[in-house]
Amino acid sequence: MHDPRPCSIADALGVIGEKYSLLVLREAFWGVRRFDAMVRNIGAPRDILATRLRALVEAGVLAKVPYSERPPRSEYHLTDAGRELRPVLLTLMSWGDRHLTDRPSVVFRHSCGSDLDPVVVCRACGEEVRETALTARFQVPGWGPSGALSA
Repeated sequence: MHDPRPCSIADALGVIGEKYSLLVLREAFWGVRRFDAMVRNIGAPRDILATRLRALVEAGVLAKVPYSERPPRSEYHLTDAGRELRPVLLTLMSWGDRHLTDRPSVVFRHSCGSDLDPVVVCRACGEEVRETALTARFQVPGWGPSGALSA
């Protein structure tokens, strides 16, 4: 048996690839920071949500910030790494709106006045990223497009 393909997608999924983790991020982007409000809005069992929050804090996606000493209470704030996930959630939501529902539950209006339709663009040229415009350069020795290279 071979080792699995080295992949940042797999690594990222190890941190945020669980349903309740993504929904915690959704709530954090909406400004919901307290545990009880997250439980109410997400509908997750309290023990599972506590586990997900702990993992997101350990991964550096959220920071646990005390807001009360008596009783001890904390809020969960997005870190820089957490805020960088906003485009991921917006494009995931856009995909779900197109393929899984007849009517989006929320539509974001951009500051330009139009409803947001997120796309991935190249930072260097500003062009929308399309499959035909991409060429992979495999950085891990021994791996290529079809998997592990034979020795």
